[in-house]
Amino acid sequence: MSTVGSILTALQRNISLSVVGKDQVVELLLTALLCEGHVLIEDVPGVGKTTLASTLAKSLDCSFKRIQFTPDITPSDITGFTIPNLQGEMQYRPGSIMSQIVLADEINRTSPKTQSALLEVMEERQVTVDGVTYPLQRPFMVMATQNPVDFVGTYPLPEAQMDRFLMRVSIGYPSEEDEVEILLRYSGPEIPTQQTQPVCSAGDILALQEQVRHVYCSKEVRSYIVSLCAATRRTSLLTLGASTRAALALCHASQANALICGRDYIIPEDVQHLCRSVLSHRFVLSAEARMAGMNGDAILSEILPTVRIPVKRP
Repeated sequence: MSTVGSILTALQRNISLSVVGKDQVVELLLTALLCEGHVLIEDVPGVGKTTLASTLAKSLDCSFKRIQFTPDITPSDITGFTIPNLQGEMQYRPGSIMSQIVLADEINRTSPKTQSALLEVMEERQVTVDGVTYPLQRPFMVMATQNPVDFVGTYPLPEAQMDRFLMRVSIGYPSEEDEVEILLRYSGPEIPTQQTQPVCSAGDILALQEQVRHVYCSKEVRSYIVSLCAATRRTSLLTLGASTRAALALCHASQANALICGRDYIIPEDVQHLCRSVLSHRFVLSAEARMAGMNGDAILSEILPTVRIPVKRP
């Protein structure tokens, strides 16, 4: 546990040099990293979405690529393609997704056909081109950003794509004190993001990911997660509730959160802490809920009190 704490502390401290006052958001990203999940960072322009994602990537001694999604990006730009070489043999040219940490910037600005190129790679950690499968090097993580308010030239992510993201997080505006600090740091001769250096290796992350798998989840907590997801499928406020993949994601994220908190077992508070980030973006709201101006978080707030919390702990 001490090794876990030292690695996570180093990562949080390194990220905080560039990202001010967003400790909870950083913790969510580290939770996703520890359970091999992908993150959708959704917020208005100018609050630090790209800065946060790129700083986390630079803090890891892993290969990193940024993909700026535009309408003219094609699936082969993402997955790669085969081309004849001088000997007449077909040779694979890797696409931009062939990296350990990938920043998919403004993912909703590319076409649905290109978005679908990410489905296999995000779920299976592999790319198939012309019938040949190419595995990706681990750890592998996609951090995507999108702007929720600008609808000009955007393509909403389909449900299948949203379900591939372990979490959706929102950064929000900084407090006035934090904004003053941001102005101080970024108005000097040295830009913090340009000074970011790796503080842990790929091997460190793989070791932590293996430890997450051994965090204990009792039968009672598993039943609590299933009951919570089942409740989202019964409410009239949703036409599509949480899937089985969502239940697995919530369990795995809770394991990572427990490890970050220094425990080797999950408690119901882990599930409650993460359920909005893990579940709400997977919902499809009913017409009734949309007319009432509700969102996934608000619906979960109504559902949570109706699900019995287990009292037995390991």
